[in-house]
Amino acid sequence: MEEAKNMTEFGADVFGDEAIRTYLSKDTAKKLQATIQDGKPLDPSIAGEVAHAIKKWAMDRGATHYTHWFLPMTGSTAEKHDSFLEMKDGEPIMAFSGKNLIVGEPDASSFPSGGIRSTFEARGYTAWDPTSPAFIKRHSNGATLCIPTAFCAYTGEALDKKTPLLRSMQALDKSLKRLMKLFGRPEAHTGCTLGAEQEYFLIDKKYWEKRPDLVLTGRTLFGAPSAKGQQLEDHYFGTIPDRVLSFMNDVERELWKLGIPAKTRHNEVAPAQFELAPMFEELNLATDHNMLVMDTLRNVAEKHGFKCLLHEKPYAGVNGSGKHNNWSVSYGGKNLLDPGSNPDENALFLTVLCAIIEAVDKHADLLRASVAGAGNDHRLGANEAPPAVISIYLGDQLADVIDRLEKGVGGRARKADTLKIGVDTLPALPKDATDRNRTSPFAFTGNKFEFRAPGSSVCCAGPTMVLNTIVAEAVDRIAGELEKSGTAGKAKAGEHTAAFHTALQKILQATLKAHSRIIFNGNGYEAGWLEEAAKRGLPNAPTTPDALSALDKKENRALFEKYGVMTSRELKSRHEIFIEEYATKIRIEGTCARDMASEMILPAVKAEYAETVAAFAAAERMGVSSGTNALMDDLVELGSGLDGLKAGLRKLDSALDDNEPSAVLAAMKALRTTVDALEHKVADKRWPLPKYRDMLFLY
Repeated sequence: MEEAKNMTEFGADVFGDEAIRTYLSKDTAKKLQATIQDGKPLDPSIAGEVAHAIKKWAMDRGATHYTHWFLPMTGSTAEKHDSFLEMKDGEPIMAFSGKNLIVGEPDASSFPSGGIRSTFEARGYTAWDPTSPAFIKRHSNGATLCIPTAFCAYTGEALDKKTPLLRSMQALDKSLKRLMKLFGRPEAHTGCTLGAEQEYFLIDKKYWEKRPDLVLTGRTLFGAPSAKGQQLEDHYFGTIPDRVLSFMNDVERELWKLGIPAKTRHNEVAPAQFELAPMFEELNLATDHNMLVMDTLRNVAEKHGFKCLLHEKPYAGVNGSGKHNNWSVSYGGKNLLDPGSNPDENALFLTVLCAIIEAVDKHADLLRASVAGAGNDHRLGANEAPPAVISIYLGDQLADVIDRLEKGVGGRARKADTLKIGVDTLPALPKDATDRNRTSPFAFTGNKFEFRAPGSSVCCAGPTMVLNTIVAEAVDRIAGELEKSGTAGKAKAGEHTAAFHTALQKILQATLKAHSRIIFNGNGYEAGWLEEAAKRGLPNAPTTPDALSALDKKENRALFEKYGVMTSRELKSRHEIFIEEYATKIRIEGTCARDMASEMILPAVKAEYAETVAAFAAAERMGVSSGTNALMDDLVELGSGLDGLKAGLRKLDSALDDNEPSAVLAAMKALRTTVDALEHKVADKRWPLPKYRDMLFLY
């Protein structure tokens, strides 16, 4: 009975297939489904009926208000609630028109725009995205209908993260249609899928409330390591504590109602760290769903007396949190990253694979920029995350195939002397043809690529928008070369001439010779890898400002403009927004660190020092010699710490005055070293902050 109830509740708060069939006429439902499932343009004539149906469905589910739910450049979600209530002839009615559904007008002046909007220019518009279904958000005293939308300025320029993502999906669709035509495939719909694994920390709310750094910045700016951290790795996949399991059950129950298929839950490596992994979904929907996952984690945590930390590095000395974006692309329902069972399918697989290799090598700087942020700077290159240098992991078996394809040599247990497209086939690859490489930013894992560099708080739209765009460009180039050869598009799938296969093989070999430097199957943590990467000419952008410079390059502006994903002005606005966001976050952290050190740490150390001075003076007056050497040692250490604390505060104040992020970070690091050392010298009862041993283990 319970299982049956759960099945009926899945997607109960989503205007999905069942609600569409129930509340819409058959003809309107068919037209709407064509837009949702096949990417067909929306028929504007159905807007009124759809709006009425959504309103009735939402009110039947208890909703009293509606909102256009969107993804502004803040990195979070946004919503403005309007009641269904309207007045007609002096009487109250509940109304929701086609116009209410299709377009909204939130104030655009206060959202980040990077110069696209001035403060006095307030108009902005939200436009209904029918490919992501409307849903209901519940709160303690009601429910609100949420309509996923794009957000743009009065000028039509994108002010959000969804619009460029949708444009990039169209660009990739167009490029793949061009390539598929050359392979003799009938026109079909391109589908991108995403599975976003979400890592997070939980902390008891009572500790969070006593840590201004966690409240204001999301991470601990001070904190000496606990005697036990993750050294024993006994937390990873360990038994989930009852309190946490109760929280997870409630999270999954809420996600279930929203139609979000949460599949996996487990303890992560760091203490108090956990992971939630969903099933794969269509890219745009998966992006919206991941934003809802983060909201749900935060909201449900409150009900259980927790705070959910989504910062990439809330604690020093233990693993941070990432968001592993598992990305794949299909055409006509066939996963193009799945090796086939015949030469033609394998030729197509290798072509798409080579296009991705080219894309990642040519635009590694853009992929790095897409995951740049103040929080992720602390995580990338640490012992749980890939380095800032972008590379591709293929695994030994597939790497061997690629290597032999590039060199045009044989090596399999066959008589053939060369590996020929369309003649030889790939060796039978098992489902798990590769091991997993935790140190690789971009790893092939059987039938998808896992982009491990995004941080836990990032919106999936940015990295996948870049990935779609750069792959579209590479696919286009290969298709163009095939067209020039004059051998393509003259036969059905599987019936291509030897000339076609020869031309394709030459193109792929040239592609690999130009771009195989990006393939690295080794350990990304080895010190020698950075030297090797430099020899290969791979870019290394260790900090956010370094990484974001890619958005200001002429060739990258031209790329996004060519594929209609972003105009030069829209890309420039992103560069300005992200640079300003980075500087602002660093300044907030620096100011918070200064305030905590001067208002909380310094008084505690002074009190400890004064108490020790008093004890030493009392012993001197009484003529007691035993223990005075120890007291003197404590006085020297505390006095030196006090001096260092004051000097560190002066240095941080100066850096904040100069407002240079790198200087602020350096001053914060030096101050933290002093404070963390003092934590071990001040009595536990006097130390004003919850310690790592409390926050990481006592939940």
